[in-house]
Amino acid sequence: MTSRLTEINIDCADPARLAAFWCAALGYSELEASADLVEIGPGRGSNAELLDAVRREPLAPSIFFALVPEAKTVKNRVHLDLSPIDCTQAEEVARLEALGAQRVDVGQTGAESWVVMADPEGNEFCVLRSLAPGEFDL
Repeated sequence: MTSRLTEINIDCADPARLAAFWCAALGYSELEASADLVEIGPGRGSNAELLDAVRREPLAPSIFFALVPEAKTVKNRVHLDLSPIDCTQAEEVARLEALGAQRVDVGQTGAESWVVMADPEGNEFCVLRSLAPGEFDL
């Protein structure tokens, strides 16, 4: 018996704005939206096709952005890691900064191979080494 990671939920002050940032960062699309909740993810077929695919193998999860009244106050206990696939790490960091992310210090030593960033609402995530051809080859 096993389970699948099918959704990630992020509490936020502005679901539409945060969903737009993450759609641009990940190449996802908006799947459903209301004033209080936005779901984004990779394109998907019918519910029956999605259920069949999830039962066969792990798939990229959708992400829900839910409106909450409280502001973020401390470092995330769970965060997302992104790996660039068609550019260098530095180019991806610059692209994400242009989308509204910023570099943040959560106690790094400076020797890390990743870059710690925060989305427009301050949720930390990391940009790992590039997997682009020429940047990472087996």
